[in-house]
Amino acid sequence: MKKKILLVGGCGFIGHNLSLFLTKKGHHVSIIDSLSVNNLLTFNDPDIIDKDLFRLILNERIDLINSKKLDFHVIDARNYHAYSKIISDFKPDTIIHLAAVSHSSRSNKNPHDTFDHSLRTLENTLDVSRERGTHVIYLSSSMVYGNFDGASVNELSDCKPIGIYGSLKLAGEIMVKAYNQVYNLPYTIIRPSALYGERCVSRRVGQIFIENLLNNKELSINGDGNEKLDFTYIEDLMDGIEKCCINDNAKNETFNLTFGNAKSVNELINILKKNFKDVVVTYKSKEKFNPERGTLEILKAKSKINYNPNFSLEVGYQKYIDWYKEFYSRKKINVIKAK
Repeated sequence: MKKKILLVGGCGFIGHNLSLFLTKKGHHVSIIDSLSVNNLLTFNDPDIIDKDLFRLILNERIDLINSKKLDFHVIDARNYHAYSKIISDFKPDTIIHLAAVSHSSRSNKNPHDTFDHSLRTLENTLDVSRERGTHVIYLSSSMVYGNFDGASVNELSDCKPIGIYGSLKLAGEIMVKAYNQVYNLPYTIIRPSALYGERCVSRRVGQIFIENLLNNKELSINGDGNEKLDFTYIEDLMDGIEKCCINDNAKNETFNLTFGNAKSVNELINILKKNFKDVVVTYKSKEKFNPERGTLEILKAKSKINYNPNFSLEVGYQKYIDWYKEFYSRKKINVIKAK
């Protein structure tokens, strides 16, 4: 069944990929984005090594969205009246809330902006949805679990987040469930983990490592590299989110949407060593607010919505490396032309 789906924060890493995926599946997609997170103004961020690459990736996101002639509203979802007007006109079946500062270290450095972009936009999303009973899908995070008690967690495991990012994501989950309790608002909460894939600029580990190697920089690892993460390719997450949009079994449920098999950071580096020469790795003390993680079990999603991820780290990360190398070669040509 085809749906009318509104993406809040639809130009971000997850959002723009999701807009393209859902459109290809035949859904009517509309996008709200203020373009105030992961935009050209963040050029001042000292962690960005290659600003030309950053700019071209952001531009390609917009070009791809425009090529599909999607409804694209450059408004701030914190503006309740402008937001509610779009809801009233579009009348979506589902609203997917993606607006957020998407990196835990950035959240700890700037908690005010994290709160402002994450919870204020979510509050407005819930409030504009309750009169029509619109299905709200909230993108949470594996960071809500904090330190895993064992090698894996499931959706019933205790949530004990560490730091600003995970705590605000859990606060968002509580808000979503409260609106369900009080207003019977249908919801789905999604907990992804260690995402990687095309056109990411969010300073995620999979992206930073490739960017560093393309610029002949060493790789810096927090800890000894044996920490395990449930690395998830963006296309698997897109497939899972779409299943949540069309399957009533997803309503009023929380799902881990990951690959479901954690790998160590050193295993990620071994894949990079097969693709780049002279990879230099340095290890430093583990950051205080990086929890000990592992596998997010996905049996519930498999059972209820027929979620079936296809991209192991070995397959998905190789696909990402190949894309990044090709894009980087195009980037160099474009920069030379611009000069």
